[in-house]
Amino acid sequence: MAEEKKTNNGNRRRGRHRRAPFQMRINTKYAPKKVADSQPLSCTSDTLLTHERMLELYRYLKLTRLVEERIVNLYRQTKVVGGVFRSLGQEATAVGSAYALRSDDFITPIIRDLGSVFVKGIRPRQILAQYMAKAWGPSGGKDLNVHFGDMEKGFLGPISHLGDMIPVMTGILLAARMQQKNIVGLAYIGDGGASTGAFFEGLNFAAVQKLPLIVIAEFNHYAYSTPTSLQTAVRNLAEKSAAFGIPGYIVDGNDVIACYEVTKQAVDYARSGRGAVLIEAKTYRRKGHAEHDDQRYVPEGEIEWWEKHNDPIDRFERFLLDEKITNKEKLDEITAAVIREIDEDCEWAESSPMPEANGAPYGVFDNSIVPPAFRPKVLEN
Repeated sequence: MAEEKKTNNGNRRRGRHRRAPFQMRINTKYAPKKVADSQPLSCTSDTLLTHERMLELYRYLKLTRLVEERIVNLYRQTKVVGGVFRSLGQEATAVGSAYALRSDDFITPIIRDLGSVFVKGIRPRQILAQYMAKAWGPSGGKDLNVHFGDMEKGFLGPISHLGDMIPVMTGILLAARMQQKNIVGLAYIGDGGASTGAFFEGLNFAAVQKLPLIVIAEFNHYAYSTPTSLQTAVRNLAEKSAAFGIPGYIVDGNDVIACYEVTKQAVDYARSGRGAVLIEAKTYRRKGHAEHDDQRYVPEGEIEWWEKHNDPIDRFERFLLDEKITNKEKLDEITAAVIREIDEDCEWAESSPMPEANGAPYGVFDNSIVPPAFRPKVLEN
């Protein structure tokens, strides 16, 4: 029988359930630093990344932005089906964090995390065909945006219900533990989604079970059109880690190296069996919720300030050049190669046929178990 101990108020409790009081642990080493507008922002130099890997990070940043620019171009030509959701101004968060993972680790992104999908090995042609609802797209025209997955690449496709993929990723990690697989799961959520019940339920279960779950909470200032300060009472989303008894980090989400380093620390912590981590990335969404959003709710001059003073690609370019890691010619060469790849993949995606209507019932469920749901005969007359 467990030892019983008497508390100050006379109640008894079982000794085996005693825990040391939790001390809030918010790591701010890589958090944004306040500087004057006249001082150009760069990136942290506190990293062991090689020059070669830094240039690979640059390629992913440029690939993300240029693919999204091409999608907007296609959207304005009415070639895109549905909405367009951009990550303009916050590409470094997705790219830097996903780059810290192993190939067998898993991610589940949300709509502004296209960069993480590219890091996991998805090609631009798949994204372009998906946006145009083409038959050659990953979902065969059944869904849009990043709403598809590739389990072989460790990419768990998201659904539209914000927060719901965190419990799903928690389940994947529990199953992996049962299979004795030492993988880490990275789930992204926005500042609005971090106020949902699913966020708390999934992260709480992961914390109790000490599962290797890392949640990236993207503080981009708006939940659709609602300022973050009007939908959560905490100043920093990382403070919510205290509710689960897990470490919290605040990182400059527009510094791609800082995002990599913080996530790498969290990955090492989680993979060692110590449990879940919450990382808050401070960034800014320079486009509306989608292309149809005119952002009339944004104060005048705010978007322009972030574009001029805190663009993640401008900052990384400045770092690479100032630290003499590369030169302008090499960066231009990388950009030109990315544009060629996008041109080729866009041509491929546009050449794809549209899906046949009779293919709609297939692939909704596992057809080796559940037959396709064809239209009932009684409804055909």
